[in-house]
Amino acid sequence: MPTPAKGPRLGGGAAHERLMLANLSAALFEHKRITTTVTKAKRLKPYAERLVTFAKRGDLASRRRVLGLISDKGIVHELFTDIAQAVENRNGGYTRITKIGNRKGDNAPMAVIELVLEPVSAKQAVVAEATSAAKRDADKKDADKAEAAPVAETEAAETEEAPEAEVVETEAAATEEAPAAEEADAKKDAK
Repeated sequence: MPTPAKGPRLGGGAAHERLMLANLSAALFEHKRITTTVTKAKRLKPYAERLVTFAKRGDLASRRRVLGLISDKGIVHELFTDIAQAVENRNGGYTRITKIGNRKGDNAPMAVIELVLEPVSAKQAVVAEATSAAKRDADKKDADKAEAAPVAETEAAETEEAPEAEVVETEAAATEEAPAAEEADAKKDAK
């Protein structure tokens, strides 16, 4: 028999371990938090998170796949409706393990494993919003550059074609407007 990759099996055989993990995950989804040994909690975490990922997909194939592991239809329904909706904005990390000390009878290390159903933190939401805003601004700048490039080329072509007489006329008009602007400023100062 090959050696298990993740250490000794829980409960003896592979089939018993699969059944234990299925039952632990069903209890976790039903009660939202369970108390178990640290070893079982660590083995349950990836198993339960994978089932939550299937629930987030929400299609019929995923539902049937989860029903093959958890036989209680009520728990699967709750997983696909309530829990999947609560964690739809979260990218992984659906469970949390907290160590709580040793059990009184046999001194086994105990832990609480619970579903993380609260929304993604405000800090992460702000970072996501800032990232999307920066991306929008970058896209807008690229679009503005694309529009400005043809306009700049046409302006450059027009200035090359303009005769020097027109340039002299525009300079003369600018010098005539300057004294008028100075007179307007002087009237404002007098008031």
